[in-house]
Formats: sequence, C-alpha cells, structure tokens
Amino acid sequence: MLQPLENSAPKSQYPSNPSYAPVKTTSAPAEQATIGRSLFIKGEVSGSESLYIDGRIEGSINLADNRVTIGRNGSVAANIVAREVVIMGKVQGNIQCSDRLDIRSEGTLTGDVVTQRISVEDGAVLKGSVQVRAADQKAEHKNEKAQHHAQAKPGLPEASKPAATEQPKAAAAAAGATH
Repeated sequence: MLQPLENSAPKSQYPSNPSYAPVKTTSAPAEQATIGRSLFIKGEVSGSESLYIDGRIEGSINLADNRVTIGRNGSVAANIVAREVVIMGKVQGNIQCSDRLDIRSEGTLTGDVVTQRISVEDGAVLKGSVQVRAADQKAEHKNEKAQHHAQAKPGLPEASKPAATEQPKAAAAAAGATH
C-alpha cells in the first residue's frame, strides 16, 4: 500500500508545478527599479532592468535593452538610450530607442530622437528632430556611428541642430536689415 501512495504523491505535485510556472513568468517583466519623487540623481544611470523615474535625474541614462518610464512628477535632464521610453513628465535631452518612444499627453520632450516607432498623444510637447529608422537600418546606423564618432555623439543628429538654429537667426537678421 505504501507504493501506490508514493506513486500518487508525485502525481499531486505535478499540477502544482504548472500553476507555479505562470507566477514565475509574470513576475519577471514586472522587475523595475523606481526613483522616487524626492530623489535626485546626478551622474550616469545604467543597468539591466527597467526604470521608473518619478524624481529628478541629471546626466545620462543607459538601459539599452530595457524600458525607461518618466512619471508625471519625473524631471530628466539627460541623454537616454533604451529599448523603450515612455514620457509622462519632463525630459530635456536626446533619446535613442531601439524599439519605441511614447510621449503621453502630459509629457514634454526637448531634444532629438532616433527610434523605430514613435507615438505622440494630443497635448504632448515635442521640440527637436525626429529620425524614424526601420529595423534593417540599425546595422547601417551602427556603421554610421563608427564613422562619425569623432565628429558627433553616437546616434545623435548633431549636424541638423545648427541648421535649425541658424535659419531663424538668418531670418531675424534679414528682417532686421530690411526694417
């Protein structure tokens, strides 16, 4: 009789293993670090998990394979490199996303963007240049970065910035000369 009981015990454990497995898989994507409302960080933030920012960061953020979310109270003055960026607060700096940028209705971004996909909700503010690149252009972009590394920051369209600021100055100078 002991043998049939032992055989039935492993059978009762099998259903518990599959029920445990989904809990394990759902907890993995939820791993996310949080910078609280009262925190201020100055420097470089890097790592291998997603980040939610409700405080202030000045410097740079490099989470290339993860998601960076700037909460409604978040204020970031940094260049951001991430797989996905969601902006609900304020960001001043350049953003490079390997997947997508999402600027929500309360969000403000002042800076240049390089991404595959972008979403800007009604009410959001975006000041800067936007480059949308296809997935197959990533390899070309990496080669381009290597060639222009000495001239500009990697992945950031520095050459387009002066042209955008010089045109209004030239127009203002021409307007001033005619008056």
